[in-house]
Amino acid sequence: MKGYQSYTLRNFREILQIKNRLSEEELFDIEVVGNVLPFKANNYVVDQLIDWDNYREDPIYVLTFPQKEMLQPKHYEEMAKAIKSGARKPELKIIANKIRMELNPHPAGQLAHNVPLIGDVKLTGVQHKYRETMLFFPSQGQTCHAYCTFCFRWPQFVGMNELKFAMRDTELIIRYLRANPQVTDVLFTGGDPLIMKTKILKQYLEALIEAKLPNLKTIRFGTKALSYWPQRFVNDDDADELMALFEKAEKSGIHVAFMAHFNHPNELQTGIVENAIRRVRNTGAVIRTQSPVMRNINDRPEDWSTMWQKQVELGCIPYYMFVARDTGAQHYFAVKLARAWRIFREAYQKVSGIARTVRGPSMSAGPGKVQVLGIGEVAGEKVFTLQFLQGRNPDWVSRPFFARYDPNAIWLDDLYPAFGKRQFFFENEYPLSRKPKPQPRQTHRHVLEESQIDY
Repeated sequence: MKGYQSYTLRNFREILQIKNRLSEEELFDIEVVGNVLPFKANNYVVDQLIDWDNYREDPIYVLTFPQKEMLQPKHYEEMAKAIKSGARKPELKIIANKIRMELNPHPAGQLAHNVPLIGDVKLTGVQHKYRETMLFFPSQGQTCHAYCTFCFRWPQFVGMNELKFAMRDTELIIRYLRANPQVTDVLFTGGDPLIMKTKILKQYLEALIEAKLPNLKTIRFGTKALSYWPQRFVNDDDADELMALFEKAEKSGIHVAFMAHFNHPNELQTGIVENAIRRVRNTGAVIRTQSPVMRNINDRPEDWSTMWQKQVELGCIPYYMFVARDTGAQHYFAVKLARAWRIFREAYQKVSGIARTVRGPSMSAGPGKVQVLGIGEVAGEKVFTLQFLQGRNPDWVSRPFFARYDPNAIWLDDLYPAFGKRQFFFENEYPLSRKPKPQPRQTHRHVLEESQIDY
């Protein structure tokens, strides 16, 4: 296979399969949506992962190529009108930025609550939401081999610097880790940190290794590279050097963990991805897998059971099923919480215990990662049972709580406490943003304390 070739708005019309199959209307839709939300594909995705005979229904096509419905009608019409009128790039950017600011570009308090300080210096390339884990956004890793149409980190890729997390200064990171000994895990994220050349990544990793931080136990990589460009680990010019770097970290006593994004079993069907996974695992690194559940891509239980089983066969560990975040094209991808739980439950039932390491469906919301444990009836009321898998306050974790059942809810902010309560137990510290709904009439059954309920 030839070397890496990216496709963007600038050259996507040159793709042979695009030329042969897409109508002019479909091409225009890509241009309209791609002027607002980031668009980037590559030759591996185009040639190896998409079924072009059925591209309109193909999950990887939807995952990488913008669709008209990913913009709200009013936003689509605004951008389409500007393009048709011959507006120049600066004018299109103004319109695009206005639309982007209406799409909740930084959900879950990423700017307001997650960016820490070291002394008086704001670490604009760091997020520290959970006690043990610090997210690091290396400035050279704020792009990807291809962009997922659902990605909640889309503001990193659209040229709005005021919305972007990025940082170069490793020394500040080390200072922050020394000052915060509770941090055991550093998560390199982006973008995709593994798009960086090994010589650049090496500078970051070797600095952390040589700092000999007693609290640093794990270096994680949030990455889609195994799916979108497995050549990175097999036959890119510096692939062997990258494997040696992972081995060096492991030998130093720091565990290397991949948080690998696989969104559909079709991404696991090529020989080169199997080879890439094998090479990474041979360094001692562990690959954990995760994805959101998304309408139009993977909202069938068999998609998940097949994917988890294949991942286990390849030596990966199924880790998370997420819920599509409240940003960008959430309206296009969102699966209602009740259905997401049923998809998870049915898929979970179809795999052996060795694949049941996976947790979900989970919402990465402002107060933390909230899992939908199930739907049932408690004290005469139909409820969602929920728990925190991670929380801004560690005391919230693994504490079951209940929300009134809402068949249309797609996010935590859509939920209201069960049993006539005014707020969830954590809202004294982190209130949710939502419109008030009328409280149900209270009876003796509705005023039960959670501590009185048999879990």
